[in-house]
Amino acid sequence: MTAYEPPADPGGTAAPPGRGPAPRAAGYDAVVLAGGAARRLGGADKPGVRVGGRALLDRVLLACAGAAVTVVVAAPRPTARPVRWAREEPAGAGPVAALAAGLRHTTAEHVVVLSADLPFLPARTVEHLLGVLAASRAEGVLLTDADGRDQPLVAAYRAEAVRRELAARAGEPAGLTGLPLRRLTAGLLLARVPDPVASFDCDTWDDIATARARIREHEHVLDEWISAAKDELGIELDVDTGVLLDLARDAAHGVARPAAPLTTFLVGYAAARAGGGPEAVAEAARKAVALAERWAGETAEDTASADAPAVPGSPDDRPEPGSRPDAG
Repeated sequence: MTAYEPPADPGGTAAPPGRGPAPRAAGYDAVVLAGGAARRLGGADKPGVRVGGRALLDRVLLACAGAAVTVVVAAPRPTARPVRWAREEPAGAGPVAALAAGLRHTTAEHVVVLSADLPFLPARTVEHLLGVLAASRAEGVLLTDADGRDQPLVAAYRAEAVRRELAARAGEPAGLTGLPLRRLTAGLLLARVPDPVASFDCDTWDDIATARARIREHEHVLDEWISAAKDELGIELDVDTGVLLDLARDAAHGVARPAAPLTTFLVGYAAARAGGGPEAVAEAARKAVALAERWAGETAEDTASADAPAVPGSPDDRPEPGSRPDAG
């Protein structure tokens, strides 16, 4: 499907993000489940495992940074941005009990529900799920993975519908403890968005190795590094990296190689003094590029002059003072 069409009946498949006009997303809250036992990781602290220099949990929190309220269901820990904390009762009671615990702290009509082990989930995919939900009659919109399987922990739901199903399951003899999440979502009218990358989750050390290797691939590494650096430095700024790379190239080739990092630093400093923002960065970069071009132009002129043959009678062809012209 090349353009998004709201499914006539829930259960349809919507276009993945980036294809066709994006449906408008509504305001939302987010619940992130981060308290699993990680048995296939040998009991390691999976939310804290780093991929691309950032904890998996922090990568997920960045993807849902647009939420009015973000609830993480787990024991509290340092995170890249402020969140609310909740715990299921009893601890370790499973994903449905954890979802119920997190949902108690939310008030928005729509809620995004995520696991804490999604290294490649971007904010635009979260917004796309919400947009599909708002534009359809579905009660939930979830991603499907590379094998076409539903991923209910990468999804946007109507909170009222989820509360309805939680109440129905809580009345069963076994209650919510140990209940598989698919038992809960089976009662919802669902739409699906295929996305094998954003739905990729890290259940094993092989998955972690795969995620780390993909981030270091040539076509991904620069975007990943810039995103990680901005997150680490607390910078929320979209800049034209192509402009800065061109500037670094011009400074390295036209001046000297060490000029590249120094010049980009000075551009950032100048942009900050000018009030910051993409426009300030672009203007500072423009000035620095023009300077590098002038510098390189002078070097080219000097090289051309040195290589040109001397013209008889020109200043360079005249004898130095005190010297005797060659008589023969």
